[in-house]
Amino acid sequence: MASPAPLLHCSPRILSLRCSSSSSSASHSNLNSNCCNNSINNCNFNINNRITSSLSSSSSSSSSNSCSSSRSCSASSSSSGDYQRGHHWNLIGFSGIKNIWRNQRLRAYAMSTTQGNLASPKGIVNSKDEPEHLLVLVHGILASPSDWIYFEAELKRRLGRKFLIYASSCNTYTKTFTGIDGAGKRLADEVMQVVKKTESLRKISFLAHSLGGLFARYAVAMLYKPKNSIDQLNEDDSSPNAKAKTLYSSNSGSIAGLEPINFITLATPHLGVRGRKQLPFLLGVPFLEKIAPPLAPIFVGRTGSQLFLTDGKPNRPPLLLRMASDCEDGKFISALGAFRCRILYANVSYDHMVGWRTSSIRREKELVKPPQRSLDGYKHVVDVEYCPPVSSEGPHFPPEAAKAKEAAQNAPNAQNTLEYHEIMEEEMIRGLQQLGWKKVDVSFHSAFWPFFAHNNIHVKNEWFHNAGAGVVFHVSDSINQQEREYESSSYISASL
Repeated sequence: MASPAPLLHCSPRILSLRCSSSSSSASHSNLNSNCCNNSINNCNFNINNRITSSLSSSSSSSSSNSCSSSRSCSASSSSSGDYQRGHHWNLIGFSGIKNIWRNQRLRAYAMSTTQGNLASPKGIVNSKDEPEHLLVLVHGILASPSDWIYFEAELKRRLGRKFLIYASSCNTYTKTFTGIDGAGKRLADEVMQVVKKTESLRKISFLAHSLGGLFARYAVAMLYKPKNSIDQLNEDDSSPNAKAKTLYSSNSGSIAGLEPINFITLATPHLGVRGRKQLPFLLGVPFLEKIAPPLAPIFVGRTGSQLFLTDGKPNRPPLLLRMASDCEDGKFISALGAFRCRILYANVSYDHMVGWRTSSIRREKELVKPPQRSLDGYKHVVDVEYCPPVSSEGPHFPPEAAKAKEAAQNAPNAQNTLEYHEIMEEEMIRGLQQLGWKKVDVSFHSAFWPFFAHNNIHVKNEWFHNAGAGVVFHVSDSINQQEREYESSSYISASL
């Protein structure tokens, strides 16, 4: 949007009233007046002459008020004297003048703002300044929209009125135990209701924390609609490179009928929580990691079995593996590929809920010691890496994976559990790496309460988790950067 034009302000000088009293010698005072336009009365006052007023003071009068040199003139208290020299001027109250010029300034500001919208590169007149970009906030397990209070306030302050920031409320507290698929469908329905109520929306983005990132991944697959030309992949060319071009290309479809822009997750277990130190509060103890998968469904329902990759029958791939591909359940990878930007924020350490490897979609050997120093202006954000897409045929569920899954379900032990996890992790990474990701590493090692890293990363509570303010700033600046790039590309396309 073009910036508002500078306001033209002209301070009128009030006409001096000729007033007189009984008798005395005259004292003269000159008053210069500036030129100003009064649009309300549709009159043009061109005051360039010096107006001389004679004011006689009485030797016996009790008190008299004098005229102001630049702002106002109040009539002196007179007894019963007659006005001299014929023509009389009406007194204009200072408060009335002030209101007139304030209204004129507001009208000028409104005109300049409207002109800015008319000249915007989008070529769309939006004089009402309605939101056009929906940003959906999705909370994690056993949480509620109140977790986003600080984050939402900062986003509104930094992103402006063009964004409609909506904190999802359909999966609060124990509803997060009903399964990733069930929560994802509820989220998709909720987003559609918001879109239907706001006709001015044209773009959509998602920002999710922890388990909410998996809910969002499932929901966007339910909301995804491919373009006609993209829906029909080149039947003659079914090579991985041809499929990759389709998946990686921007504007390859819509989400809830809107153009997808950003998909951002904060400490989300994209690879599940099975495996060594993937659920950090188990401390990597083999015995605890052995008994955790069968106990998880007891405490957190279907969601627990899905996170530990033990859901479904032994011969059926777990849900998280299916969500790393396009399958009969939904076009999960195509939906993610439709977004112009995908960003992963991951805690390097001190996160008791989600490990660094699963939240950043990395293999164990790809984890390197991060820098200790924060990026300028973003405290505790230590590294940013862009990982380009890797062409592959996508994930598979080989027969040995089915055997390992059956063993992990029926007779879990350290050996078969590790074998099954290694197979699943590699296949999920292969599927998700078909897309390009920006990976942002966060380290709260120098924070006052570093062990609150899982809640610090999205500032769940402003008083206890404010160490994550730098992450909030980095997220908002990343969204603003994408918005500027989108506007620039739209302007260039319109010019061509």
